[in-house]
Amino acid sequence: MEPVADPPAAHAHAVVPPSRTQEPNSPMPTRYWHPFADMHKVQDHELVLVRGAGAWIEDADGRRYLDATAGLWYCNVGHGRTEIADAAAHQLATLAAYSNFGAFATAPTLELADRLAALAPMEGASVFFGSGGSDGVDTAAKLARRYWDALGHTEKRIVVSREHAYHGMHAFGTGLSGIPSMQAGYGGPMVGDTIQVSAHDVEELERLFKARGKEIAAFIGEPVIGAGGVIPPEDGYWEAVTRLCDAHGVLLVADEVITGFGRLGTMFGSERYEIAPDMICFAKGVTSGYLPLGGVLIGRRVAEPFWDGAAGPVFRHGYTYSGHATACAAALANLDILEREDLLGRVRALEPVLAREIGRLDDAPLVGETRVVGLTAAVELDADVLAANPGAPEIVAAALRRHGILTRVLRGVALQVSPPFVITEAEITLLADGFEAALAEVAAS
Repeated sequence: MEPVADPPAAHAHAVVPPSRTQEPNSPMPTRYWHPFADMHKVQDHELVLVRGAGAWIEDADGRRYLDATAGLWYCNVGHGRTEIADAAAHQLATLAAYSNFGAFATAPTLELADRLAALAPMEGASVFFGSGGSDGVDTAAKLARRYWDALGHTEKRIVVSREHAYHGMHAFGTGLSGIPSMQAGYGGPMVGDTIQVSAHDVEELERLFKARGKEIAAFIGEPVIGAGGVIPPEDGYWEAVTRLCDAHGVLLVADEVITGFGRLGTMFGSERYEIAPDMICFAKGVTSGYLPLGGVLIGRRVAEPFWDGAAGPVFRHGYTYSGHATACAAALANLDILEREDLLGRVRALEPVLAREIGRLDDAPLVGETRVVGLTAAVELDADVLAANPGAPEIVAAALRRHGILTRVLRGVALQVSPPFVITEAEITLLADGFEAALAEVAAS
């Protein structure tokens, strides 16, 4: 039962809320508080999108844009897939959802759990569902602590993450963020017992593990740093991290919210980089964003205390929509498309095309460097440009919209490229042409 708020105390000088009544013919301001938005600038200036097909989006005025980001890294199979809509509609008409707490379950939930466990790059995996990537990170971080507690190692509470990392915006994910702006303004750490290390400094990680390994529950990292700027790992990095985690009794959590389900040309980025995770956080590409779904793939080692035997510890954790039947039905249809159309193979074939086309922006005005891995890239502006005008990336993003390309800024330094897997070679060239034109326009202004 939801708690009932106390009625406001009577006060002679109580603040009177503004009237809901608008003056005749005055414009109605937006009431939607946009995520990650400066509402001083955004209100009444929304770009209202109404339909999509393949790699294209159309706004309310009928203008078409090439979707350079696949929504928010997620629309892997492309927009307008009626097969997923039909699967969701059928489930909605049959049993939209039901609580999965305790022994309850629905058929699509069980089917999807079995299918994901079979795809997981670890043996004997189990699946815990939530509604998105932030749920997955919170679940994995809590489970890491609970696992060690169940084994009697209550001192193992620290979760280690990396600079430039993004792990969602729940309290745990915010505390693990390696992007300072994500933590600013909240009055201190959101969650205690978290430590950040450099993005690819294995020696620093080894020193930390040697000094405090007995207190460390888990290390979490993205196979490729995503929102922090599309930063691929250095050669041998993940092999070394896996070895250190094994040597010091630290659980390894791969945050594959972005890299899962084909973004790097393998079902999971852990396969591309030969990571041996104890847990994998997933979301986004599992449904291609058609419905909110996420969760954690959990290796046998971590599940064992909670599953084996007739009795034992319980992981008291879950969400109202854990295992949501309709979201799971959408995910099953999405996986069918990924496999039937060999979209992972398509990513592998398009990776050199994207590298070639984005690579020619290295010589474009304002650009410092570009980075490409899988069907993901970043166009980072030059350090001198950023020093002279920290708002330059947003200016370029606005120019890109005028040139028919929808993208976003990463960590205040780069522009994101992560199109749907169905994008064509010609559309990738068009995307790079749009970047060239926008960069030239801003440089000349």
